[in-house]
Amino acid sequence: MFPLLLTGAGLALFAQPQNQGPNPDIHYRIGPDSLQHEGVPRGEVKGPFYIPSEAYPGTQHTYWVYVPAQYDKSVPASLMIFNDGQAFMNPEGDLRAQNVMDNLIYRREIPVMIGVFINPGRTPEQPEPNPKEWGDRTTNRPTEYNSLDDKYARVIVNELMPALTKDYNISKRAEDRGIGGASSGAIAAWTVAWERPNEFRKVLSLIGSFTNIRGGHAYPDLIRKSEKKPIRIYLQDGRNDNRGQRRDGKYDPSWDWFLQNTRMKDALVEKGYDVAYVFGIGRHSQKQGGAMLPEMMRWLWRDQPASTDPTDTVERSFREPGMKK
Repeated sequence: MFPLLLTGAGLALFAQPQNQGPNPDIHYRIGPDSLQHEGVPRGEVKGPFYIPSEAYPGTQHTYWVYVPAQYDKSVPASLMIFNDGQAFMNPEGDLRAQNVMDNLIYRREIPVMIGVFINPGRTPEQPEPNPKEWGDRTTNRPTEYNSLDDKYARVIVNELMPALTKDYNISKRAEDRGIGGASSGAIAAWTVAWERPNEFRKVLSLIGSFTNIRGGHAYPDLIRKSEKKPIRIYLQDGRNDNRGQRRDGKYDPSWDWFLQNTRMKDALVEKGYDVAYVFGIGRHSQKQGGAMLPEMMRWLWRDQPASTDPTDTVERSFREPGMKK
């Protein structure tokens, strides 16, 4: 007998075997880089804001904007967008992206960046996603995040970006723009970069749903058949992620999260992509990804400029508010 599994990343239409032993996720805990520290300048999260969608008529997207204390409107800032924004901005959750950005920007480990936390689209009557219900049963999340088309890329590039650039000086270089997410939010992030590599070239993927929810398991073959695109991606998954055991008791490899993440890794490596990957022992949760998020951000943004001038005292100091690059 296999129970239907409901996860923090939404509704999964598959089952997990019972009696799996101790929960491996207890071995993953957030570290100091994910906590708020005295003396570290605190950025501001503004919002919520709402944009109507032309890509998905009748829906709207809620988003919040993180503005670091060091933001200088005269200097183009990098950009990092997080799908399922409510989860990444949750100050008591597994991810705590604001703390991560505050700490790493202050120490010059990532560039000064605007952060955006965007939720999946919903009609005005539908509830906002929350930590217990990410929107799979109540919003447009399944369609937007799991479909292999350009509609969600249009939401980000054609609908969100104009609203952001109206208020903030954001770099026009695709290399200065990243997007990430967990589960279906991760495959959605990859799809945005895949469809719009001239707009976004950094992808953060936690327990990515590269599975047959809506054909996502096709990506490894598409990667191999297509011309290499200038995308950098960090993949994370767990060996106890959903393993393709359907409710009828039959195994379906196209619904095996861990298998499909390893297939993605293999295809990306074979094609010569700039890819990093870590496969732990966790389940379909954000526990390992949350513990790793600071290091994942460092790796994605490792090519920020650095001065080797021994007399450059700015380079060797913390980024305080008001300082320019």
